[in-house]
Amino acid sequence: MKTQSNQFRIGIAPISWVNDDIPGLGDHYTQDQVLSEMSALGYISTEMGRLFSQDPPSLKAKLKEHGIQLASKFVGVLFSDANRLEEELQSFREWVKYLKDMECEYVITCEMGGSMHWDPRRSPEDKDIQKLTEREWESLVDGLHRAAHICQEYGMQLVYHYHAGTVVETKEEIDRLMTLTDPHLVHLLYDTGHALYGGYDPLELLKKYPERIRYVHLKDVRRDILDLVRKENLDFRTAVLKGLFTVPGDGCIDFAPIFKELIERNYEGWIIVEAEQDPAIANPYKYAKMAKEYIDSTIMSIKAMYLR
Repeated sequence: MKTQSNQFRIGIAPISWVNDDIPGLGDHYTQDQVLSEMSALGYISTEMGRLFSQDPPSLKAKLKEHGIQLASKFVGVLFSDANRLEEELQSFREWVKYLKDMECEYVITCEMGGSMHWDPRRSPEDKDIQKLTEREWESLVDGLHRAAHICQEYGMQLVYHYHAGTVVETKEEIDRLMTLTDPHLVHLLYDTGHALYGGYDPLELLKKYPERIRYVHLKDVRRDILDLVRKENLDFRTAVLKGLFTVPGDGCIDFAPIFKELIERNYEGWIIVEAEQDPAIANPYKYAKMAKEYIDSTIMSIKAMYLR
């Protein structure tokens, strides 16, 4: 029987084994191998990945076999395009139904319009971010509010994932989204790595929006690679392949004050390790083990030191 050494519900995304953003990375891994390794390390949840079955009964049975729960799925949307909004909301509703069937509590949502890699209206060769116009911002906010109401119909919550390479990437864009959206509808997925990538100090972001944060992604950043990415203006996929991200404790982010803040405010949502790396270079099991040991030991040390 798995136990958590702290109050947190800690899981790990399959992207360390099989990358959803970069085809070809980790294609040799099987669903069973990934779930077995997650389980062996003591993780209790994961997120939807392209290697997992999308048939709810089959996936439920497989997750149950390994003692793993599905926490959520990344749902990319084009809400900023007013001409596609109704169609996008219909598609979004279908994913909400799917995640509800999988007994998830949260729907991870990210705007793909204008992004450098994921906007289907643009060429794959477009590696710049096409910033939103005022009208597109209005459409995005309207879409997020309506999508959040759909989530609430099913007893779920929408968590917005700001993301490198998208139109909500920088400190200013994250703050703008938080200002324009209803805090009772649009919650925030707090991602340490993407925060730093976008120029937002992760601890500052955590302290600024404590009531908005309902879901956490933990990833670390290699400072030398981040400096190179900024210097050479590299696109997101190239940055990942060069080793920008790694697991907590292996990069430049100080996680101790982050964990302390989460502990003090009694955070109870999911904490998902999500370190996008080339599995041929960074062995997924080895790095997942490093992450779990680092997280558990750091939290135990914080509790011993500050929370007696």
